[in-house]
Amino acid sequence: MGDIYNPENYVAGKTVLGLISRIKSEAASALDQGLSSDPEISSLEVTSAQYLILAMLAQREADSAAQLCKSFSYDAGAMTRMVDRLEAKGLVQRRRCPDDRRLINLELTEAGKSLFPRMKSLAIGVQNRLLRGFSKADVKQLEGHLLRMLENV
Repeated sequence: MGDIYNPENYVAGKTVLGLISRIKSEAASALDQGLSSDPEISSLEVTSAQYLILAMLAQREADSAAQLCKSFSYDAGAMTRMVDRLEAKGLVQRRRCPDDRRLINLELTEAGKSLFPRMKSLAIGVQNRLLRGFSKADVKQLEGHLLRMLENV
């Protein structure tokens, strides 16, 4: 198979990466609006980027800042600042790993655990709105294609 794009057919905003970037931006904006519409969540000023970290911790897809950095391609300094903000909001706490005191694990606080289901519901609503008109099979196929792209990285 040959290359998909070349100088003659390349229009940045209409390429796969350009479209993914636009979708990511629109989805983050929609989730920010959703989070700010909930009175209790809005008082904590949780952003879509912070929600993603909370979701990774809540669903046990990560338990350390290092794992979060890998998942989101954040540098360690940016992730530390993000975790600091979530900790200041009372949603995340740091705990030393009992097996290796050099490691610090992250987990949701009780407040984080109690608010997460509402945040998750808002995130699901945003995704379902963006996927209106798609069938479940369409979405599975899209997810498969995106995962294949990640494998090429």
